[in-house]
Amino acid sequence: MTFDISMHDQVHEAEVLKIYQANHWSSAQKPVQLLAALQHSHSLVTARQEGQLIGLGNAISDGHLVVYFPHLLVHPDFQHLGVGRLMMQAMLFKYKDFHQKILVAEHQAIKFYQSMGFVRAGQTEPMWIYAGTEH
Repeated sequence: MTFDISMHDQVHEAEVLKIYQANHWSSAQKPVQLLAALQHSHSLVTARQEGQLIGLGNAISDGHLVVYFPHLLVHPDFQHLGVGRLMMQAMLFKYKDFHQKILVAEHQAIKFYQSMGFVRAGQTEPMWIYAGTEH
């Protein structure tokens, strides 16, 4: 199976919502804000198969030193096929010279991110003020 990974792809609301809804992410309930957030990210990576959006991720950054990866989603029909790994590799390559690369991993994704080189951030604890229920 081959996938097209792009760092310069444009996304459309319907295809984005399909992936967020399939993964049960609450940000799908705010489509206007979600699309604006993705479009205004420092970077957006997408994965497509035969033109169909099957995965996406974004980065928020100061552009020089620190990058945060808030979203990396793969449609459930395409999970465990290496799509997420390809997208994260593209992001890590783009930000390879940055001093700090940050993300918050949910329990089921911890091993995946560890396999990509991420480790627990010292003695830190994740903290947030959050208006959603999940994601």
